[in-house]
Amino acid sequence: MHGCLPHSEALRLVYLMDDELLVQITRVRTVTDALPTPRYMTADAAGMDICADLSEDVTIPPLGRALIPTGFALALPPGYEAQVRPRSGLALRSGLTILNSPGTIDADYRDEVQILVINLGDQPIQIRRGDRIAQLVVAPVTRVHWEEVERLEPTERAGGFGHTDVKTKS
Repeated sequence: MHGCLPHSEALRLVYLMDDELLVQITRVRTVTDALPTPRYMTADAAGMDICADLSEDVTIPPLGRALIPTGFALALPPGYEAQVRPRSGLALRSGLTILNSPGTIDADYRDEVQILVINLGDQPIQIRRGDRIAQLVVAPVTRVHWEEVERLEPTERAGGFGHTDVKTKS
């Protein structure tokens, strides 16, 4: 699972998509071999890979959970959130995924970002320092103002939880 090699980076990053968004990030521990901050692994990637910032390896048994530190905290601008998502290759190959997925990091959260992982595979999984264990997607947030009504306007849809798989009688 290795892939994030240590190197030094500025603690303030600019991510360029259609628009420019400045996100402040800081390291929560002082180490000589700092891991990279979250980064896009390809030009069109939606998510930035997050590395495990461990002082020692962690072994997760089948159906076991672990809270994995990342070594960074961030300050999202108001009106944005960050979503922590599983890496599909890890889920396919080993069964490693994320509980509470996607995990939401609110704009006012300032503590270390940690990843709550679970091993849904049938073999123990070892996580090492620098392993890419999750993805981070930054997105705008729409604030909602509720309008309570007596009833909702009907639609053609009838039901949920697989309702489109049910054949209707003609």
